[in-house]
Amino acid sequence: MYGEGISKTGELLDLGVNAGIVEKSGAWFSYGDQRIGQGRENAKTFLKENTEIAIDIEQRVRQSAGILTEVMLEGGGLEINDGEAESEDLATAGLPEESSIEK
Repeated sequence: MYGEGISKTGELLDLGVNAGIVEKSGAWFSYGDQRIGQGRENAKTFLKENTEIAIDIEQRVRQSAGILTEVMLEGGGLEINDGEAESEDLATAGLPEESSIEK
């Protein structure tokens, strides 16, 4: 939308369609058996108003892209100290141990 910049919900729709998580049939967007909007703008509005569904779609998109690790999905995540994550944790989160990497 004008004045909004890059639309997170718009990108979420596009990525969801590309990953097969959100279905697009003609102008209609559907998630599971629920129609979320006729046209991209209506679907974006629906996701803004129904944040639980938007979060679920985002998690599934991230998981399908391999961005979320199992630890993150289980709620373990990274330890946060005073609003900042340890830089070493961020650099190595979700990466295999060095000993398991072939040289």
